[in-house]
Amino acid sequence: MSAAPTAEEKQPGDARWYREVLGHYPTGVCVITAAAADGTLAGMAVGSFSSVSLDPPLVGFFPDRSSTSWPRLQAAGRFCVNVLAADQESICRQFASKLPDKFAGLAFSRSTAGNPVLGGVAAWIDCDLHSVTECGDHFLVLGRVLELQVATGGGALVFHRGRYGSAPPTAA
Repeated sequence: MSAAPTAEEKQPGDARWYREVLGHYPTGVCVITAAAADGTLAGMAVGSFSSVSLDPPLVGFFPDRSSTSWPRLQAAGRFCVNVLAADQESICRQFASKLPDKFAGLAFSRSTAGNPVLGGVAAWIDCDLHSVTECGDHFLVLGRVLELQVATGGGALVFHRGRYGSAPPTAA
């Protein structure tokens, strides 16, 4: 167990303290996927996805500027947000890795735009890349929603205080 931060360390600029405090906010877990014009697949796990606008329909997420996956997704010009189901922690870990083929052993179909839709996800949102804005050590990526679907309707995978868990499904 780590020592409690001192008063001097409990500042917004202290990365450890910042992560500890913001870790109290649970986040959903998604995998962003895309297919390049040459058919090459790309994907990355994110915990920073949000609805942004209803008119026009926009969603957003925040890839790290040092990400090696983001440039491949950006080059595709479109992407699919795969909202992971409660039982898909292993898929999250696979896409958070540096594996050369993050899709190895995974079932997926294709959206109308050709992006990979992972099997068993709770929902998916297919988008055209709308804009990319530099924001500190991350980018703010906005996508214009083209197509979206509830897939399994089950509970979603969440991340809270350094651990994975699940958000139970609600009655429709």
